[in-house]
Amino acid sequence: MTHDLPAVDRLLRSYLFAPGDNERLLGKVFAAGADAVVLDLEDAVAPNRKDAARQLVRRALEERTSTDPPTWIRINDLRSAEWRSDLEVVCCDPLPGLAGLRVPKVESLRDLQRLDEALRPVEKQAGLEPESLRITCTIESAAGLLAARQLAEHPRVSHLAFGEADFVADVGAELDTEATATLFARSSLVVTARAAGIAPPIAPAYPRLDDTEGLRRSTRQARLLGFFGRSCIHPKQLPAVHEEFTPGAEQVAEARRIVEALERAGGAVAVAEDGTFVDAAVARRARAVLELAAEAEA
Repeated sequence: MTHDLPAVDRLLRSYLFAPGDNERLLGKVFAAGADAVVLDLEDAVAPNRKDAARQLVRRALEERTSTDPPTWIRINDLRSAEWRSDLEVVCCDPLPGLAGLRVPKVESLRDLQRLDEALRPVEKQAGLEPESLRITCTIESAAGLLAARQLAEHPRVSHLAFGEADFVADVGAELDTEATATLFARSSLVVTARAAGIAPPIAPAYPRLDDTEGLRRSTRQARLLGFFGRSCIHPKQLPAVHEEFTPGAEQVAEARRIVEALERAGGAVAVAEDGTFVDAAVARRARAVLELAAEAEA
């Protein structure tokens, strides 16, 4: 018997993190209003709390009454001794709403292949189709950035995410308000994701909880650069992030013109009324914008 997992090709505006060992937050995170949830077994959990966190995360997923919002589990670094134990959380039975794994500090295709090999018997045991559990690779180092092209082309990878704080520390840079030090890295991830045909990369968490204007400015920069969606560390960040990533009236109108032009052309390439060249990829993004706008309105 096979089971279906949540679709991962929707445009999601927010990914709200919750520490895997905090039972109170695990009980509230699914109803906090985020488009997606990330249950964290890595940095947010102390070494002596890892086993407890795994049990609490599995219980939280088992007790869900809905498969929405889609949920990822952030496992431990693939160079650690913990990540294989993290996979036990998804063994045996399909868990409601589980879309896949967010993997930190990925630096090579070899790391990803090891994870892929370990996931195959897990999927079989849980009655899942091969490669059903998708992966979000977090790029947090210079080595990871150079490997991003190979990572993005792996069939399991649905997203790249950017880990800004660790990346800055790795390259010895300093962040300013415009995040100039990471502009090359962020632009590279946008181009890499586009070339591989996967979703736009996910923007990093904004660490200053009381700086709403800074969060808005940073999110707007990410969106204009080509990112879509942002990691969030507190529900209070969701309204600003959602507002910045929700399509405006002009974007919706443009997306509608693109889709209509392709439909008039019978599904082949077309040129919209404003002269925009439309192919299948452009139309796919336009339809995603329309779907997101409809969801936001609802």
